[in-house]
Amino acid sequence: MVLFLAMLERPVPTEGQPTDPEQRKSWEWWKVKKWTVHIMNRLYTRFGDPKLLKPENKPFAQMFQKHYAGKILECHLNLLNVIRQGGYLPDRVTNLVLQYLSSSISKSNTYQLLKPQLDIVLFEIIFPLMCFNDNDEKLWREDPHEYVRKGYDIIEDLYSPRTASIDFITELVRKRGKENLQKFLTFIVEVYRRYDEAAPGYKPYRQKDGALLAVGALCDKLKQTEPYKSQLEQMLVQHVFPEFRSQVGHLRAKAAWVAGQYASINFADQRNFSAALHSVVAGLRDPELPVRVDSVFALRSFVEACKDLNEIRPILPQLLDEFFKLMNEVENEDLVFTLETIVDKFGEEMAPYALGLCQNLAAAFWKCMQSAEAEEDLDESGALAAVGCLRAISTILESVSRLPHLFPQVEPILLPIMQRMLTTDGQEVFEEVLEIVSYMTYFSETISLEMWSLWPLMINALDDWAIDFFENILVPLDNYISRSTEHFLTCKEPDYQQSLFKVLSSVMTDKNIEDHDIEPAPKLIEAVLQNCKGRVDQWVEPYLRITIDRLRRTEKKYLKDLLIEVIANALYYNPHLTLNILQKLAVATEVFNLWFHMLQEVKKSGQKANFRREHDKKVCILGLTSLLSLPSELLPEESLRQIFRAVLDLLVAYKEQVAETAKNNEDEDDDMDAWKTDDDEEEEDDSDKEMGVDTEDGDEVDSQRLHKLATQAKAFQVHAGDEDDDSDDDFSDDEEFQSPIDNVDPFVFFSEIMKVMSVSDLRRFQILTQSLDFHYQAVANAVAHHAEERRVEIEKEKAEKAASGVVGKQ
Repeated sequence: MVLFLAMLERPVPTEGQPTDPEQRKSWEWWKVKKWTVHIMNRLYTRFGDPKLLKPENKPFAQMFQKHYAGKILECHLNLLNVIRQGGYLPDRVTNLVLQYLSSSISKSNTYQLLKPQLDIVLFEIIFPLMCFNDNDEKLWREDPHEYVRKGYDIIEDLYSPRTASIDFITELVRKRGKENLQKFLTFIVEVYRRYDEAAPGYKPYRQKDGALLAVGALCDKLKQTEPYKSQLEQMLVQHVFPEFRSQVGHLRAKAAWVAGQYASINFADQRNFSAALHSVVAGLRDPELPVRVDSVFALRSFVEACKDLNEIRPILPQLLDEFFKLMNEVENEDLVFTLETIVDKFGEEMAPYALGLCQNLAAAFWKCMQSAEAEEDLDESGALAAVGCLRAISTILESVSRLPHLFPQVEPILLPIMQRMLTTDGQEVFEEVLEIVSYMTYFSETISLEMWSLWPLMINALDDWAIDFFENILVPLDNYISRSTEHFLTCKEPDYQQSLFKVLSSVMTDKNIEDHDIEPAPKLIEAVLQNCKGRVDQWVEPYLRITIDRLRRTEKKYLKDLLIEVIANALYYNPHLTLNILQKLAVATEVFNLWFHMLQEVKKSGQKANFRREHDKKVCILGLTSLLSLPSELLPEESLRQIFRAVLDLLVAYKEQVAETAKNNEDEDDDMDAWKTDDDEEEEDDSDKEMGVDTEDGDEVDSQRLHKLATQAKAFQVHAGDEDDDSDDDFSDDEEFQSPIDNVDPFVFFSEIMKVMSVSDLRRFQILTQSLDFHYQAVANAVAHHAEERRVEIEKEKAEKAASGVVGKQ
């Protein structure tokens, strides 16, 4: 530690420093200084708060806090003083020093050391770093594209003194706002005053830029804190909006950005919102590229906040034109984010523009890819822009999902992207492309032969390198099977059934693939068995073989559920055929013993350990109930009774879960209505009129709270491990998921099979029902009663649907 301090304190010699800026920051002396500051920062973030550390690390942390934290702060302040005096300090060193100062704000001992010099730091170092400077001016003038890239590049933020200065201000008013916020805002107001009073040729444009940046950066705090909250509209009208007409480009850009930060406030005069919106829209046609980009960024906030879309609707075509002109100039993901917001806001109203939007986005995507090929690599901004184009296409497809006639029109535009990017060329955007394929195969009226050409690409990718994307591939493959079943079954060149079995067999028998990665496989087998009922007898045995083989090896509960459900689906598909196969493979007893054991297994909490989704229970009910339809020679009486009782238990559990889900949905709706308003939350926060904690006692409370949360998290992890290895995420029903059994009511299905048994084999029916104890007789009667209720409800729903269809036609 002494050596590190010595290196921090040792001045950098002036002799020998390179004059070239790039060489200068890489000079050995400055590199040593940079890494020393970096190490000090890492020590401080790791050991700055003894309350949050493990017991074995506390002695070092206490020693560090007592003897070194303050000395390091003094050294850092001396380094910053070089900037104040007009000397040189590399951007990265400045950034790291300011990070240390930001961390020091919340610690009482270091803050007390910082406090006497805080005004100097704040107004003579931090604020000047926030202002527009010579380097900004040079880059704006000579390379506006690079100016835009640096302004939106998160990697640049890691090295930027300006970003570190913003972080310092934000942390200061959050943790020590009571004594600093008013003081800082008074300074900002003074900057505004000097600017307003100065003659046009002598206005402090750069200081005004810094003041606007500060106000925009503090938006979250100011929007929640009185008296500032009620003065925001006046501040915007008086000091921000006039800069839309400034002769200085960087002030026009900053005005657009700040306006976007505050677009969500409640404007007392809606004309002010409208004026700002139209000024931002006008900024899309500004002669300066950075102004146009910042205007697009701000427009997103205005679109989200807009209560009356008629403000935007008349100018929508021109807006979209300006968008795509700008997309041809720069590769920036924020452009696409704004476009996504507009599409999402206007929904089906985007239909007339859908084709043009997809054409422009596809062209922008190919431009990004061509740039990448020319440079042999896709830089981060280009990669994000490419991904953004694909995401925007998905948003457009979703917005017009109820207009299936549009999908054949956009298919020729998107097909080349899908065909190319479903190969190894598209690994960086594979997930986004699969989402587009999912929309195209789900919302189109029919799946074209051209779209079917994508099936082999996805199968080959899954077999070769895309196992991590199996969950994403599942969706379009399911769409092909369920929405174009006839082609899936009848086409022999290529043979889709054979290719699907081949890849699923490869995946499920691979011992090196984790259980979690295999979960989509049994879901696809389910899709085949449910959608192709009675038409894939030849595949039942092969699928059962690979299912049982994996079932014997799997450890994850949820995958066991899914594999058992393959067997249940096979029984529902054809109980006679499936039971014969299980007996032929000599696994019938093994499978049913495991199945019944899983049905009875409970966790320590008393909850059932398996088949926890409604869909899981339903599949089990349909599979086991199908067995009850078999003749007596195939199903012994003891097995029949066991299956019958298991089905009754499942039906009761299913009914309870459906009712619980309906109740929870109602409660969620009530909770949405009862949510606190921003003002309610603010009243609680403003007991101290501040966000965060501003005192030493508050710091301790924060630390204790964090420590308590960390302890609770650890305890929960241990408890969760004891309870179950599987996450509850596995057991939530997907509301969007559809399957052929959606229209099969399990109670009616069970009731009808029992009625058939009572007619075809009355003796067997009587033996079965009379052997039940009192509990199961009561359950059986309740199930029969509920089945009748469901039958009436279903008939009523059908009649209502038919009536609404007639009215619709009229």
